[in-house]
Amino acid sequence: MLAIMLLALISCDTKLPKSTSTRGIAKIMCDESFQSILEQEIAVFEYQYPEASIMPDYINEHDALDSLMHNKVDLIITSRDLTPEQRKSLKTLGRGYRSRKIAVDAIAIIVNKQNDIDELSMEDLSEIFTGKAKRWGEVYPTKLKNDSIKILFDGSGTGVVNYIKNKFLKGGKFGSNVYAKKSSPEVFEAVEKSKNVIGLIGVSWITSDLKSVEKPISEKYDELKENNEVSVIDFTDRIKVMPVRAMDKAQGVKPYQAHIYSGDYPLVRSIWAIDASYNGTLDHGFYAFLTGVIGQKIILQTGILPAAEPVRFVEVQ
Repeated sequence: MLAIMLLALISCDTKLPKSTSTRGIAKIMCDESFQSILEQEIAVFEYQYPEASIMPDYINEHDALDSLMHNKVDLIITSRDLTPEQRKSLKTLGRGYRSRKIAVDAIAIIVNKQNDIDELSMEDLSEIFTGKAKRWGEVYPTKLKNDSIKILFDGSGTGVVNYIKNKFLKGGKFGSNVYAKKSSPEVFEAVEKSKNVIGLIGVSWITSDLKSVEKPISEKYDELKENNEVSVIDFTDRIKVMPVRAMDKAQGVKPYQAHIYSGDYPLVRSIWAIDASYNGTLDHGFYAFLTGVIGQKIILQTGILPAAEPVRFVEVQ
């Protein structure tokens, strides 16, 4: 009986469609701050390849890297490439890998619309993150001068948190007024409701909700195949996006694509796709899509910069 059952299973298996670069199921892990972009990438990829199913898990950057290193997943999206030690470890395990920068993202500083401060310098942000400035009046003269500053991140181990730590703390610790929410939308909602809050969030999260009516995926796919230009993308007016002044600049700027591209906006980071799958698998097929022409055009339409696709900005009067 066992032999007959085994033969039946083998017979059924030969009739099942094999997983390829455009067919099958692939589980991937992605830093939560990149979720709004990856969802658009997946939607277009699955429209183009109907037999493909991408199953994303949006977690913090540390856990995504840990899962890759422990062979729990083959494709991850994070804000940093593998370290030399991680590359060596994968080689020791006999696992090949490929990695490529797929986007240049910016960290937006968002505050409540009642906040009357016009801009923040990098020095101001350093004072705020380290806890030296605990009230808004210690930063600038403002009607919120007696309000305490409450800083919100999108989690405890996300790429945004790691970026700010490396940029401002240099091994030090955050001040006591720093808190972690569970997601970027939660940070957005808290900033919208509380006048004393400052939130840190990926730029794509403050541009995506401008689309009051989502285009059909078929229409979007046709545009991606034909259109090579992007209009200047503005931000939602539900919150205030704070201009940030670099140390060598006379005026602060907001994280528009043009300012990210020129380097005038100082809070930028890279987004990486890291793939340890075999050639011909769906993981590898999706990795190739992210780094290809259409995948890069999707990134361009979300308010940040693609790493590979040429950029032309068209200002609509």
